[in-house]
Order: sequence, then structure tokens, then C-alpha cells
Amino acid sequence: MSEYRKAHPDELYFVTMSVVGWLDVFTRNEYKDIVIDNLRYCQQKEGLEVFAYVIMTNHLHLIVRRRDKELTELLGRFKSFTAKKIIAAIENNVQESRREWLLYLFRHFAKVNKQYVGNHFWQYSSHPTLLDTPKIMEQKEEYIHMNPVRAGIVNEPQAYVYSSACADSPLKVMEM
Repeated sequence: MSEYRKAHPDELYFVTMSVVGWLDVFTRNEYKDIVIDNLRYCQQKEGLEVFAYVIMTNHLHLIVRRRDKELTELLGRFKSFTAKKIIAAIENNVQESRREWLLYLFRHFAKVNKQYVGNHFWQYSSHPTLLDTPKIMEQKEEYIHMNPVRAGIVNEPQAYVYSSACADSPLKVMEM
């Protein structure tokens, strides 16, 4: 991985993780909950500090930092683990009307990119962007919180449950 995309310990980053082909996987709460559960695990066991987040239908944005350890490595493990869990959830969800189509596309993207065996869920890069000034931090936090509004999902950022803008969010975040 190029030095440009490495995320160093103790630095604050804006991160985006997108599903291959921009597939709308996160239209179902059970798949979003897998992401939340694994972010919570990373907070408790891996030193991940989450300051802002949103889970959209086909991607998620985070403002994060990892104390004393490299963030890029953790994001890679996070993506691998969540991909396996979400694909298994799709395979086992008898009410998933898009099951065959989604699984076909995950296999297709794995064939296109020889790095992956079987299925390919997340796009390769998480695009870590260093947040080195308060102004940039505020811009990225606003961008994250306004994402569901711009997408027409809600009228106010605090109404979207899978976002740190919502007081009832299932994932607790740190103050910036």
C-alpha cells in the first residue's frame, strides 16, 4: 500500500468504506447491525476511537483514530471480518429477495480481482484522509451527518439512527 494511503497511529482520519459496485446492501438493519457490532468490538478491544459515523445504503463514513497502533491494519481486518459476516447473513436470510443476485455479484467481483477468493464485498481502499485542522474536522463531521439528508432518507441529520448525529444511535462515539 502506498504511503499516501497509510493511516498512522494517534492521527485522526476520515475514512470511507464502500461496497463493491456500490451495491445497496445496507438497506436492511440486520446488515448495518453487523457493522455496528464490529465497530463496537474494535472500540472495546482494538483501541479504535470513533468520533463520527454514518452507515449509508452502500458505504459508511467514519472519523476515527487508533491509539499506539496502525489504523490501516485494523481497517483491513475489520473489512475482512464484516464481509464474511454480512455475506453469511445474506446467504442465511430466507427473506432476502436479492440473495441470489447479491451473492452472484460478490462472486463476480472476486473473479475480476484475483486478490479475492470466493467473494469480494468491500472496495479495496478505505481512502483514509488525515484531519489535521479543526476546520477540516468540522467539515468532515458535517459531511458525514448530512449524508442521509442529501440522499433524501431523512429531513434532519438527527433523525437517521445509523449516524452519530442521532442521540439514539446504536454506536456511542467520542467527543471531538
